[in-house]
Amino acid sequence: MEKLTISQICSKIEAGQTFNAVASDYSFTLKIDEYVPYVCGAVHDGHQFRKELWENCFHTEYDRWFEEDPATKEMVKNHPIVLAGCDSRFEYDLNRHPENAIYNDAWGKKLWKSPLTESQKEKSLQKHANFYKVVNCLIAKLEELHGAVVVYDMHSYNWKRWDREVPVINLGTKNIDNHRYGDMVENWRASLSLLQLPYNIKATSKINDTFQGNGYFLKHITQHFGYTLVLATEFKKIYCDELNQIIFPEVVDAIEKQLQEKIKQHATLFYQTHKK
Repeated sequence: MEKLTISQICSKIEAGQTFNAVASDYSFTLKIDEYVPYVCGAVHDGHQFRKELWENCFHTEYDRWFEEDPATKEMVKNHPIVLAGCDSRFEYDLNRHPENAIYNDAWGKKLWKSPLTESQKEKSLQKHANFYKVVNCLIAKLEELHGAVVVYDMHSYNWKRWDREVPVINLGTKNIDNHRYGDMVENWRASLSLLQLPYNIKATSKINDTFQGNGYFLKHITQHFGYTLVLATEFKKIYCDELNQIIFPEVVDAIEKQLQEKIKQHATLFYQTHKK
């Protein structure tokens, strides 16, 4: 892995070069082993939290971890193109519009002891902007090369706060073209329902059951690129003890190994169906 500026990353993408890099401010990583027509994204995987904000934050390290999406990058790490956030959504949320990417409160609890300065906000929003500069470069290049692209937008969600049974996998599709891509959504949902998980966990999968796919990552790509489908794919946190901050690596590994084939198969079908 190498450390690259945003300009260097975009230059490599435009030239069609393969690389494995962390942004020079350590805010996100991007690996491109091959310019295939699909991307795996994990925008909420990050846990870093800028030190100058520590003392001003009411939320503990555990509070932040609880609402992040740990291990979502791990689930897709072996695919050719993987884009993942390194910073916590509590510093700035890559899945929100820049205007509300910095929280004032989070999940019913005030976040800051005193308001952030404009300088502190600007540092965070610059990282948000840099991420989307690279997103734009990447998707534009892939659409140019392939004419049809699919993005697997990986997330997870806490299930113990729900007072009803919730699916192991939820697909959020409210903001995509379901007339055009409905068959691809259902194929993806059905494929995920066949995951073989440890401890006889049944891989229930539903569409818009817990979340509807309202994230900015999906909306931004969908609004700016006419030939890219973004599949917001949320895993119930069956792969960790969300109350005691313990990751179950055997469950993460089982998901990751099966997604190696499932994502590749679905992306191939998508490309064969929707390429120009």
